[in-house]
Amino acid sequence: MSWNIAQAKQQFSEVVRLSAQEPQAIYNREKPVAMLVNATEFEQFKQWRSAQRESSLTAQFDDLRAALREAGLQGLDLPARGAAERPNAFLQMLEEEAVSNIAPPR
Repeated sequence: MSWNIAQAKQQFSEVVRLSAQEPQAIYNREKPVAMLVNATEFEQFKQWRSAQRESSLTAQFDDLRAALREAGLQGLDLPARGAAERPNAFLQMLEEEAVSNIAPPR
């Protein structure tokens, strides 16, 4: 259910009672300004928010880097990528364009 601020003030006990069943929206001039939720839902929200902050991908990579340093590994040995073996379409296009710009006009 939704309430305007004046109604919520006048019937605060009812707003709190109903919040046990479902969140109660409070509006000011038809804009939402607050939600009253029961304590269980709020605790669940706080746990979710905390988990979201803790499990960012950046934080996980930072933890992994720290664990690798503690294990005495400064980096990973990766094999060379063999980029010279593959044609580079972008470089080919640039070379063709350069050749066409150098050729004398007919």
